[in-house]
Amino acid sequence: MRKFLVCLVILFCGAITSFCARIKDITSVEGVRKNLLIGYGLVVGLDGTGDDTKTYYQSIANMLEKMGIHVPVSKVDVDNVAAVIVTAELPPFAKPGMRIDVDVASVGDADSLEGGTLMMTPLFGPDGVVYAVAQGPVSIGGFNVRAGGQGVQKNHPTAGKIPNGAVVERPVPSVFKDESVLKLNLNIPDFVTASNIAKAINSKWPGIAKAVDPATVMVMVPPKYRGRFVDFVAEVQSIETIQDRIAKVIVDERTGTVIISRDLKILPVAITHGNLTVKIESTPIVSQPPGFSPGTTVVVPQTSLTVREEKGHLFVVGKKKKEVMISDLIEALNKIGASPRDIIAILRAIKAAGALEGDLEVM
Repeated sequence: MRKFLVCLVILFCGAITSFCARIKDITSVEGVRKNLLIGYGLVVGLDGTGDDTKTYYQSIANMLEKMGIHVPVSKVDVDNVAAVIVTAELPPFAKPGMRIDVDVASVGDADSLEGGTLMMTPLFGPDGVVYAVAQGPVSIGGFNVRAGGQGVQKNHPTAGKIPNGAVVERPVPSVFKDESVLKLNLNIPDFVTASNIAKAINSKWPGIAKAVDPATVMVMVPPKYRGRFVDFVAEVQSIETIQDRIAKVIVDERTGTVIISRDLKILPVAITHGNLTVKIESTPIVSQPPGFSPGTTVVVPQTSLTVREEKGHLFVVGKKKKEVMISDLIEALNKIGASPRDIIAILRAIKAAGALEGDLEVM
C-alpha cells in the first residue's frame, strides 16, 4: 500500500520543469517586504496556570508601578500571570490604525495561556522603534487539563494567537524613493527564468528590462509612467513568462516520500533488486534425568536457522546511448516491486553512478 502511495505522489506532484506563470507569482518588488516586530508582555486572567518562577515577579511589579500602584517584589505571589514574548509581521505599506495579527508564546514555566488576556504591549522593530501596540484575549486552540496525577493536552497551550490583536502606530518609511527604476527579485534564482522575465517585459516595452543576475531583473520605467509608478508595477506583474526550474528529486527518509520532477531524465541503467531474509528461532526443550538418578532437570534451547533469498531480477531502463524519462524508471521500479525505502536507495545509487540528470535532495 505504501508503494502505491509513493508512486502516486511522484506522478501527481511531478510538475514539468518549465511552465507559464505571472511575473507577480515568481518575483517580488525590491523593498516591498514584511517587517518583523517583537515585544515582551504579560498575560493575565489565567486559572492558576501562570508562572511559578519568582524571576518574572519583577515584571508584574513593574507593570503595577506604571499604573501608579507600588508593590514590593517580595510581596508579589500570583500564579494567574504569565510572561510572554509577542511577535508580529508588519505588512508593507501598513498605515497607522490598521490591525495585524500577533503571536504570543510563554517564556516562563506557565502551564497554559488558556483564558488569558494580553496586557498592552509595545512591539518594536529592529531599529528599536515602536511600530505597533498589542492587546487582547489569547486564543490557544487547545487545552491542558491535569488532575489526580494524570493529564490531557491538545496542541500547545503555552502558545497562542490574537487575531487583529495589534494596532499599527507608525508606518514604515517608503521604499520608493527612486520611481525611475523597478527591481524585481526572483523567488527562486535562475539564469533562464531571469532572462525570460526580461524578454517578456521587453516584448511589451522594448529595451527597458535587463537581467542583472539570476536573482535580479532591472526595469527602467518608461517616461509615460513617471508619476504613475503603481500602475506600471501592476502592468509588469500581470505579464506572463516561462519559469524554468532544475529537475530535482526530493527524498524524505522519515516518511518514505519521494517527489520527482516529471521532466527528470536519466541515462540508461541496469537495476537489480532482491531481498535476503534470515530467520533464527529458538525453542526451549526440557531435559529430565532418569528416576532416582543424581542428574538435574535442565532447559536446553534448540536453535534453527533459515535463510531465504528472493530471486533478483535485472531490469534495463532505457535504450543504449539514449536518455529516458522518469516514467520509464517508475515503470521499472514497479515491476521489481520496490518499496519506498528501496526506491530511495535506488535513486541514490543512480545519482552516485552519474546517471541522474538532476539534483538529489534528501530532507
